[in-house]
Amino acid sequence: MRAVAGTDFGVHSPRWLSRFGDATRLAERYRVGRVLLAGDAAHIHPPTGGQGVNLGVQDAFNLGWKLAAQIRGWAPDTLLDTYHAERRPVAQDVLDNTRAQEELHSTEPGPQAVRRLLTELMDFDEVNRHLIEKITAIGVRYDFGEGPDLLGRRLRDIDVKQGRLYDLLHRGRGLLLDRTGHLSPGGFSDRVDHLADPTAALDAPGVLLRPDGHVAWIGDDQQDLDNHLCRWFGKPAD
Repeated sequence: MRAVAGTDFGVHSPRWLSRFGDATRLAERYRVGRVLLAGDAAHIHPPTGGQGVNLGVQDAFNLGWKLAAQIRGWAPDTLLDTYHAERRPVAQDVLDNTRAQEELHSTEPGPQAVRRLLTELMDFDEVNRHLIEKITAIGVRYDFGEGPDLLGRRLRDIDVKQGRLYDLLHRGRGLLLDRTGHLSPGGFSDRVDHLADPTAALDAPGVLLRPDGHVAWIGDDQQDLDNHLCRWFGKPAD
């Protein structure tokens, strides 16, 4: 610790020590037929930043509701394929930033010079926020096509008239958060909840949330909403 950080931080009498290498691997495919990979089976990387648990949990969160939809018989044909398309780029980004952090641990002059430069850059709020969102995975944005920056991101836990948004997601269903009062999940009400709340702390007329909390649609047009409901939640009930 003194060699790397210049101080031992007062640490003493360790009860457990472990050594980690820089092994970094990423599966080419997360799904082949009925075989799906998640967590450490799909990716390994240095533990720098403690990102491995978050990465694996978010794999499971992304995949879990899609498997449930498949089992219950309403999943669109391409839904399970979106697991690979969405989660593999996130893992690739984690592998890149953990490799970069490992380089900064080196005591060689080059990496130490980069470390000093990065330390200066982190005095800028925008740089600091970008790095924080990257390490914590708050900045993950799935590619759902063209749209506002919020599209594809996980919506924060905002205030709604029934309390907190995340409390409404515990059932593992989609959620239509409607500030207009004229939107409806229609034939998808068996798998998508509806909250009409004009007071919701949201800068959008309406949003459709997937069960994992990511914003699948933004707008106020019912026909456009219906198209996106079909995209993520299959065919409406008869």
